[in-house]
Amino acid sequence: MKLKIAIIIVLVVLSLGLMVPAAGGADDLAINAQNPVIDFPMSITFSASVTGASDIVDVRLHYIVERQGFARIVSEIKPSFTASRSVTANWVWDMRMTGGMPPGTNFDYWWTATAADGTEQETLPGSLTLQDNRYDWKSLDEGMVTLYWYYGNDDFARELMDATQGALTRLSDTAGAELAEPVDLYIYKDATALQGALIFAQEWTGGVAFPQYGVVSIGIGTSSSDLAWGKRTIAHELTHLVTGQVTANPYGDMPTWLNEGLSMYAEGPLESTFTMALASALKDNSLISVRSLASPFSTDSNKAYLSYAESYEIVAYLIDRYGRDNMLELLSTFAEGTTYDDALLQVYGFTMDGLNDEWIASIQTAGILP
Repeated sequence: MKLKIAIIIVLVVLSLGLMVPAAGGADDLAINAQNPVIDFPMSITFSASVTGASDIVDVRLHYIVERQGFARIVSEIKPSFTASRSVTANWVWDMRMTGGMPPGTNFDYWWTATAADGTEQETLPGSLTLQDNRYDWKSLDEGMVTLYWYYGNDDFARELMDATQGALTRLSDTAGAELAEPVDLYIYKDATALQGALIFAQEWTGGVAFPQYGVVSIGIGTSSSDLAWGKRTIAHELTHLVTGQVTANPYGDMPTWLNEGLSMYAEGPLESTFTMALASALKDNSLISVRSLASPFSTDSNKAYLSYAESYEIVAYLIDRYGRDNMLELLSTFAEGTTYDDALLQVYGFTMDGLNDEWIASIQTAGILP
């Protein structure tokens, strides 16, 4: 559940100034587009000056963000300006209004202009890649994963990459899910550095996945305890990317319990915070139903811990009881845009209510519930 504070970014490969030929006097209409100004992660400012033989009446910015989707979406912005034979058009993309994007995000953009005499002009596309240039990044590639880091030695990066590959292997072995597209991992020095790369970051944020962009960003220190935590977090967030790729469709999504449960399962055995929440709910007979867990989890910390713990146990039950192939079939069924209940019926023969009853019965049989 795919950043940066005061960052200067860039890789701008521009052919601005080169114009696509236009009919009827286009040589009299010229667009001079400036390099975008980045205040990462807050904003990107686009500017272009336009001159013509008659008043400039229309100037527009067009851009495409490269991300996972089912249509190539072209966004169009019409900056305000006063008509004249020489105008400057500016537009500030305020990420605080639209949400931030991770490092490595690519854009294509271009400008069009129209003069009062009907003359039109268009620039060739420019390309922009966002990077967090506060740091001198190094990279390590293996398979479909590129790991970026800027501190710690090569052994540190190698250990994290080994953990990454191990998590991918376990996910394939237990759920049949594998990467379909390359992904990037950005490793920050600690949570504070990571939060400085995010817009409106919560103080507890230590890792975040951007499934649409194929990016995971995590703050991991070099101490043994930080590494242990970091490896679990990599497994968790990376699983979100994998399952996001496997189930991608324009019609629906996975229930939250499955999405988070698979990521929790990828981490390994439940940690004590979660087992304690589960034990307390079992004692008080206050488990949350599978159907309720299909929706976003509560922001209340106690309920959230229980939601994650139950999701882990429900996914573990499905994998242990029905096996890897059925879990992969369930994910593939969700990729078709099938509803939650219909997908479970198709693969297992029960709805979410039936799963709830069967899972509870399994706990009772094991003597965990009274």
